[in-house]
Amino acid sequence: MTVKRVVVIGPESTGKSSLCAMLAEQFESSWCPEYAREYLTVNGKSYQYADLLKIAQEQIKLEDRYAKELIESKKNPVLFVDTDMYVMKVWSEYVFHQCHHFILEQICERKYDLYLLCDVDLPWVQDDLREYPEDGPRKELFQIYKDLLVNQSVPWVVIKGDYEEREKAAMEAVKKLLDQ
Repeated sequence: MTVKRVVVIGPESTGKSSLCAMLAEQFESSWCPEYAREYLTVNGKSYQYADLLKIAQEQIKLEDRYAKELIESKKNPVLFVDTDMYVMKVWSEYVFHQCHHFILEQICERKYDLYLLCDVDLPWVQDDLREYPEDGPRKELFQIYKDLLVNQSVPWVVIKGDYEEREKAAMEAVKKLLDQ
C-alpha cells in the first residue's frame, strides 16, 4: 500500500497543526506533527544552526514512522504532514542565511502528493516558541514558501480565509487528490 502525503506549510500561526488534525480526523487517517516544537520545548527556544540539522533529521524519522504506522493500521492511506524539508530550508536560510546539504538532499529525494500553503490572513496567536509576530516578516515568509512551491512540480493550493473557509478549501483539495 502506498501512502499519499499531504504537506501543510506556511509561516507561524497560520493554523497548520489544527488543519492537519482536522484533515486526519475527516479522512480517518493520521497526521505527523512538527518535530521542532518538541525539540524546542525540551531544549529551549535559543537554538543554533547545528540544531536545525538535528531537527530536520528527526522530522524525517518521525514522518517515516507515522507513514509506517499508518500502513500497519489499515486506516485511509493519506498522511498529513505538518512541516517538511522546505520549511527547514526556509527556516535555515531566513535565520542563518545558509542551509545544510542534508536538508537540500532530502528536498530532492522525498516525494509528496500535495502541498497546502497556509496564508497569513489569520490573526497572530502568541506562543512561547513563535518568533515572528509582525506582519512584515509573516508576509515575507509566505512569499518565500509560495516561490518555492511555484518552482517545483507537486500540486499545491493556497489555504486562506477564516477557519471554516480554510477547512473547506483543504478538504476540496485533498478530495481532488484522492479522486485521481
